[in-house]
Amino acid sequence: MSPLRVLVCDDNDGFRTSLLGLLATIPDIEVVGEAADGRTGVALALATQPDVVLMDLAMPGLDGVEATRRILADAPHVGVVVLTMIEDDDSVFAALKAGARSYLLKGARRAEITRAVTAVGSGEAMFGASIAARLVGYFAVPRRPQGADAFPELTSRQIEILDLMARHAPNPDIARRLDISEKTVRNNVSAILTKLCVRDRAEAIAAARAAHLGSAPPYRT
Repeated sequence: MSPLRVLVCDDNDGFRTSLLGLLATIPDIEVVGEAADGRTGVALALATQPDVVLMDLAMPGLDGVEATRRILADAPHVGVVVLTMIEDDDSVFAALKAGARSYLLKGARRAEITRAVTAVGSGEAMFGASIAARLVGYFAVPRRPQGADAFPELTSRQIEILDLMARHAPNPDIARRLDISEKTVRNNVSAILTKLCVRDRAEAIAAARAAHLGSAPPYRT
């Protein structure tokens, strides 16, 4: 059986050296290179075509998420194991969307890192306990509709008006932006308040912002 070929990408010299030492103790693993920044990691991955890349997220030049995305765009057979200090939801899901098959924190035990490398090298996925719990919690909670989908009772025109309201555009500016009369804007605003069962414009704006409407830059005349 051919050895599992591994590339290590981490900008911390001490931690990278520790990883290399760990991998050297594992039978049937061959380290094919090391990189201290994302761009070098991408170049080495495409040049050496490893089975597994151990990828830090916070690296100079090119972060680990983008490095993962670029590697897998050209070499989708490569398995990426994220090994990082970062554990916020945005980073976890960004890494998974980029194609990472494993996400571990740097506090993981050596045996856990070893299992992740071998599992991903075999085509499996593996996550640290805290990350796995985070994933389970995320998918267990019903997700609220966002954007226009959050307001099925509104017409497309009313969604446009609500979005501009959430960007704090006054009625005259909304009328000019949408090329409609101020009276039409007022009528639609009234209909929006009624349909959303809110008392005033401020509550409508709060509802819109909660659904991520009005996320564009503040309206400018």
